[in-house]
Amino acid sequence: MVQNRNKLIDLFIGNLSNAVLHRILEQSVEDEDLSRYYGKEALNSVKIAKKYREKINPATEMLPKKDSDSIKNRVIERVNNKLKTRIEEGYKGIDIESVEEVVEKMLLEMNI
Repeated sequence: MVQNRNKLIDLFIGNLSNAVLHRILEQSVEDEDLSRYYGKEALNSVKIAKKYREKINPATEMLPKKDSDSIKNRVIERVNNKLKTRIEEGYKGIDIESVEEVVEKMLLEMNI
């Protein structure tokens, strides 16, 4: 059971990271079409992350502090790495400073 739980947490982190990444990209682009695309991607990833969250433990209960801290740190690290890669590829206007704030909002939304 622990092995399945760890797998679910990894899948949750992946989808949550993707949602945070797309939210930040959505805010940073000036092209409306591209912004809408990133918004849709973020919503899709949030829906999937919520499904995994519900499978980890009851969604009405908070995760243990140890798990929530680990998830937060891993998501922040992943998003920062992905954003740095995007910046190296030439993306402009990306606010890396907002990563932690967006992650915390998303984690509260997911009851982590």
